[in-house]
Amino acid sequence: MKAVRVAVVGYGNIGRYAVEALRAAPDIELAGVVRRSATLSDDQARELGGTAVVTDVGELGEVDVALLCGPTRSIPQTAPLYLERGIATVDSYDVHGEALWQLRSGLDVVAKEHGTVAVVSAGWDPGSDSVVRTLLLAMAPQGLTYTNFGPGMSMGHSVAAKATPGVVDALSMTIPVGSGVHRRMVYVELEPGADIEQVSAAITADAYFCHDDTHVLAVPSIDAIKDVSSGVLMVRKGVSGATHNQSFEFRMAINNPALTSQVMVACARAAARRLAPGAYTMPEIAPMDLLPGDRETLVKTLL
Repeated sequence: MKAVRVAVVGYGNIGRYAVEALRAAPDIELAGVVRRSATLSDDQARELGGTAVVTDVGELGEVDVALLCGPTRSIPQTAPLYLERGIATVDSYDVHGEALWQLRSGLDVVAKEHGTVAVVSAGWDPGSDSVVRTLLLAMAPQGLTYTNFGPGMSMGHSVAAKATPGVVDALSMTIPVGSGVHRRMVYVELEPGADIEQVSAAITADAYFCHDDTHVLAVPSIDAIKDVSSGVLMVRKGVSGATHNQSFEFRMAINNPALTSQVMVACARAAARRLAPGAYTMPEIAPMDLLPGDRETLVKTLL
């Protein structure tokens, strides 16, 4: 079977791990990396080895799927540019609710018009955790599910905080309070002369933070405290049929960008091999379509 050719768009936290995950995939070929500048630092050059680095995906020849590894807020503008060129997209858009649905709906139109596929929110939450929540709901249709994140780094929140005027770098840590309630501890490295009160006001008013108990603290260096680990504890207590007190837990402790990129690579496989034109979220994709191998072998192995 012909290898799926995948381009990594962006080479930040997720992009670096995406390159590693693609290199490890048995049925996928890393086509190259697309960046605003093809100039690399010494460390980047060592990491990428002989991988092609370009400023336009057209320089990579045939590309089946683009992994969009830039900030969440860039996805609504970036994804259509690739879909219009007939290249499937996979992103890790990490905003829940109405905004996610609007993005999926808009990309669905573009993808179908150009005969390709968009997989939206292919991280771990939204993403693989969404699949787990879907299964728990099927197992106990009545009840409540609490998703408790952390303690650990939130990449989307950290990127949003870093974009605040006066901030050089930022780390947003998610602290679970319990029953799906969270506290955000946001550490910021300030530009000279920046006012922590103004920075704090801007961050706590941002849509990423305004719904949670958020605390903003200035630190001398983000590099000195940065840790990309995270985790989740998902708890559901509900009713199966007429039987009450069904209880389920799902827990994981992870490297945040490594898991995000691995899930994106799995979705790239589904986008290239299994899905009809249109836009999808992860609960809409059959789990087997995320795996390498033929259907017969997978069924015999997994069931």
